[in-house]
Amino acid sequence: MNARLWAWLGIAVAAIVVAANTLFIVDQRQQAIVVYLGEPVQIINPPGAYDPGLKIKAPFVESVVKFDKRNQALEAPREEVISADQQRLVVDAFIRYRVADPLKFYRTLRSERTAGDLLEPLVNSSLRQVLGAATAADIISQRRDALMAQTLNDVRARAARSHFGVEVIDLRIKRADLPAANQEAVFNRMRTNLQQQAAQIRGQGEASRREIMADADKQVTITKATANQQAFATMGAGEAESARLFAASFGKDPSFAAFYRSMQAYRYTFADGQTTMILSPDSDFLKYFKKGPNAH
Repeated sequence: MNARLWAWLGIAVAAIVVAANTLFIVDQRQQAIVVYLGEPVQIINPPGAYDPGLKIKAPFVESVVKFDKRNQALEAPREEVISADQQRLVVDAFIRYRVADPLKFYRTLRSERTAGDLLEPLVNSSLRQVLGAATAADIISQRRDALMAQTLNDVRARAARSHFGVEVIDLRIKRADLPAANQEAVFNRMRTNLQQQAAQIRGQGEASRREIMADADKQVTITKATANQQAFATMGAGEAESARLFAASFGKDPSFAAFYRSMQAYRYTFADGQTTMILSPDSDFLKYFKKGPNAH
């Protein structure tokens, strides 16, 4: 009884081992290649087809190699690029790719790790070639999208010539910076340029201020001169009219004219209130103080 039990147990174990080496599952996110003694004999669930699930292979002599069917991301190592204007830039880039031909991928790269090791120098070489023909300003901002499209096309062409069996979907630059050793020098140069621009703007502002002030002073001088001219003209006209009226009145009443002139003389003589005069009481200068307007 024990021998029979052990026999059935051995058969069960053998069946499990055979089944484990015969049956396998391909996930819908995977594609697989069945390999017979190192040579691929079957592709399961390749791109453009949908055939996941439980599969069968020859036990012990066939093996299964699985690759991810989804898009893969690859971070390229930081690469120092010299631009066309001799600026050194440190570029961080990444690509996204997928296994488009699992048979070529298996024969040339074997594994996804190997794919990363071979695609990285390919991407770096393409970046140096494309970005080396552009200026730093183009790489950083002005033509960045166009340069990325050109680099992507170049990487795709290189990957196709290498028969890697991968499709490069996208390539982007995450960052393009100056090397740390050059940043301080560049910042100092930028600071100096900005200071020069500020000094130039301040100089232009000072020149404008002086020009405006000179023009304002000129306008004030012209306005004052014009006003003085008009004032003198008005005063002259008034004095002429006054002289005419006086002359006319003096001719009509000589006694009033003499009285008026004496009053004017009194006003100018005694205006400050501090004038002292010693005259004879019979002086003609004081006759209007004694006799009033009718003095002769």
